[in-house]
Amino acid sequence: MEYYLGIDAGGTHTRARLVTGDGEVVGTGEGGPGNTRIGMPEALQAVADAYMQALGEAGLGEEHLGSIRAGLGIAGLNRRGTLPSLREHDFPFRSIAFASDAAIANLGAHAGGDGAIVIVGTGSIGFARVGEEVYTIGGYGFPISDEGSGADLGVRAIRRSLWARDGRIPHSAMTEEVLDYFQGSAGEIVDWTARATPTDYAVFAPMVMDYATQGDPVAEAIVQGAALRLDRLIRVLLDRGAPSCCLMGGVAARMRDWLAASIRERLTEPKGDALDGAILLARTRAAEKELV
Repeated sequence: MEYYLGIDAGGTHTRARLVTGDGEVVGTGEGGPGNTRIGMPEALQAVADAYMQALGEAGLGEEHLGSIRAGLGIAGLNRRGTLPSLREHDFPFRSIAFASDAAIANLGAHAGGDGAIVIVGTGSIGFARVGEEVYTIGGYGFPISDEGSGADLGVRAIRRSLWARDGRIPHSAMTEEVLDYFQGSAGEIVDWTARATPTDYAVFAPMVMDYATQGDPVAEAIVQGAALRLDRLIRVLLDRGAPSCCLMGGVAARMRDWLAASIRERLTEPKGDALDGAILLARTRAAEKELV
């Protein structure tokens, strides 16, 4: 039987989905973070963990790997040396095609057609395909990029909580809760930030959104600022010819209502997810590395 495997290796976790030739899902799996920033061996291990789980759920053995066509979308594909490393890796599949995690999300969202996406999760990135042109906006990594993301919300909440502690801005319920998390100690915050990851900062995002919805003045200003930055990112993609834009990612649903009305009316619901896009990649794009 013919099988296709989609893999989405992101900054927080890695997912895999195995389907038959007619699209029936027969297995799924998960692994740890797959962003190449953590290191190529670690990312590849997360990928292997995810697809082996999917294989096991489908009731297949390792001997079937050589008949599977795979599509892998991976965060950090544009990092220097990443693509050559992937091409050199001894994947066990019949064929495998590589793309960025944003590219497979866009493929899935628009079923391979023209359109844009903005992913707002731990990080953020804008991506559009218009005819033969491909545009990527942002996505340079935290802290220099990832505007409007969960990590961005978190770092701004901690910064403003320190400002409130200093007396530079008035306290709010949100700043008090953030400071309580660190036992009110600036030194504890400084030590924490020295080792904190984007995912650690993003843990604070739901709290920021909750307080903003309740009218907390500090949280509201943070979310309004994030929405303005996302508005601008979406406008750039639309101005480059994308007919519509899908907002995707863990923070997307709650951020949508904060966007400008003129932006919201151009947003559409995705037709599929990133794994659908990875499977489409496996089906339609020439293999990056043929293994038979």
